[in-house]
Amino acid sequence: MFTEKTALIFPFSVISLKKYMENLSKILIMCKMLLMNTHNYNSIKNFIRKIEGLAEVICFAIIYFQIWIIFYRHVSGENTFFGNGKFILIGIYAILVYILFFYCDAFKFGYLKFVDALTAQWIALVIVNIITYFQISLIATHILNPLPMILLTIIEFALCIVFVYLFTYIYHRMYVPKNMLMIYGNKKAITLKIKMEKRSDKYHISKVISAFSNREKLKEEIRKHDAVVINDVPAEIRNDILKYCYGEKIRAYVVPKITDIIISGSEDINLFDTPLFLVKGTGPTLMQLAMKRLCDIILCIIALIPGLPIMLVVAIAIKLDSKGPVFFRQERVTRNGNTFEILKFRSMIEGAEKDGVAHPAEDEDPRITRVGKRIRKNRIDELPQIFNILKGDMSIVGPRPERLEHYEKYSKEVPEFYYRTKVKGGLTGYAQIYGKYNTSPYDKVRLDLMYIENYSLILDLKLILMTLPTLLKRESTEGFDKIIQVEEVVHLLEEEKAEQDAQI
Repeated sequence: MFTEKTALIFPFSVISLKKYMENLSKILIMCKMLLMNTHNYNSIKNFIRKIEGLAEVICFAIIYFQIWIIFYRHVSGENTFFGNGKFILIGIYAILVYILFFYCDAFKFGYLKFVDALTAQWIALVIVNIITYFQISLIATHILNPLPMILLTIIEFALCIVFVYLFTYIYHRMYVPKNMLMIYGNKKAITLKIKMEKRSDKYHISKVISAFSNREKLKEEIRKHDAVVINDVPAEIRNDILKYCYGEKIRAYVVPKITDIIISGSEDINLFDTPLFLVKGTGPTLMQLAMKRLCDIILCIIALIPGLPIMLVVAIAIKLDSKGPVFFRQERVTRNGNTFEILKFRSMIEGAEKDGVAHPAEDEDPRITRVGKRIRKNRIDELPQIFNILKGDMSIVGPRPERLEHYEKYSKEVPEFYYRTKVKGGLTGYAQIYGKYNTSPYDKVRLDLMYIENYSLILDLKLILMTLPTLLKRESTEGFDKIIQVEEVVHLLEEEKAEQDAQI
C-alpha cells in the first residue's frame, strides 16, 4: 500500500531517475544490436520508438498517480479509487497521454528537431492535464484546487526535456545520416538539396547526378550509396530506377508527382485476378462533409471562449498603435472557385495596397506595424477567421484560400492548382503545417491533394493538434523574399558538375 511519504520519494528521486535513464539507454542500444540482423531499417526504428514512447507514458502515468495519492485521493470519500479503481485511473491517463502524443507527432524523436518534438510534447501534456483536471473535478462533484495539476505539468515539462534530449541523442547515435545520391531531371529540382541540407542530422546528399546520365553509370552510382533521392525524373526513367533500387534493397526517397498523390487516395477493386484502383476524384463524401461542418461549429464555439478576450486585447492594441480599421477584409477563393471575404486583424499600415495591386509581405516589411509584427509571428492576425468558419465560408482544416489574383496567376502556371478547390478553404492544413508562406504553388497543390485524397475526420483532428506547435515556429512565417532563386540553383548545379568532372 502506498503512503504519502513513499509517493513523494518513489520512484523519482534524482538517483533513481538517473539510473532509470542510464538503463533505458542501455536497453535501447542492446535492442538495436539484436535487431540489426533483420536488415529492416524501419522495423528497428519503429520498435525502438515504441519502447521509448512506452517508457515515457509509464513514467508520466506514475507521476500522475503520485499527485492523485497526495492531493486528490480524498476528493469523494476516504478511499476513492484506492482499490483496483486506481488502475483504471492510471490507465485512462496513460491512454490520453499516448493518444495526444501520437496525434501531435510527439513520439518522433530524431525525425523532428529537438525543439519541435519538445514543443509537441508540452502542448499534448497541457491538453491531457486540462482534460484530467475536469475528469477528477467531475468525480469530486465540485471544482478542485488546480495547483497540484499545475505542479504535475511543471514536473512533466522538466522530464520532457530529459526524455526528448535522451531519445534524440540515442537516435543520432544509432542512425547516422546515410550517404545519399540525388537523381534529378530538371535543374530547378536541385532546390530540394538545399532544403534537405538544412536537416544535416538526417540527410547527407554526397552526390548529385542527372537522370539522363548513362544508364550503367547511374546504376553504378546508386550501388555506391545507401539511399537515393528521385526528384522530377521522367516516368520511364523513374520506373527503371525504382525497380532497380527495390531489387537491390536500396532505400529510395521519391518526390511524388500529382498523379502519384491522386492514385494514393484511390480505392482497391478486387473483383477478379487483375487488381484495379478506382480514382473517384469527388473529394470527401456528403456524410464526411456533414460531420466536418458539425465539428467546425463545435470547435469554433469552444475556441471563442479563450479567443474573444484575446481578440478584444488585440483590437485595442491595433487602434492604439496605428490609424485605420481593426479588421482587414480581402476577397479569397474557396470551394468550387467561389469567392468570399476573409476577415483578419489589420497588421499593416492603412492603405498598404491602395494601388489595388497585391504586394506579398517580406521580412522587415516597412508596411507592417509594431502590433502587426507580433500578431503575424504567431498568426494571431487570423483569429477573426473563426467567424468565417461559423458563417460557412471556410473550414478549420483545408487548403489555404488564395487571393483571387494569386489563384488566377497560379492556375496559369500550374493547371492543376484548381484541384485545391474540391474542398472549402481552411485555417490550417497540410500546406500550412508543412509549408511556409513562400511555398511554391506546385508544392501547395501536392500538399493539399495529400489532404483531400486521404481525408478523414481523424486526420482533421490530427492536423488541428499539429497546428499548435507550428504557431511557435519562426520559419513557417517567412516572407516571399526568402524564396530560393533559380540562379542560386544553377550556380550550385555548376559547382556539383565541376566537382564531378574533376574526379574523372
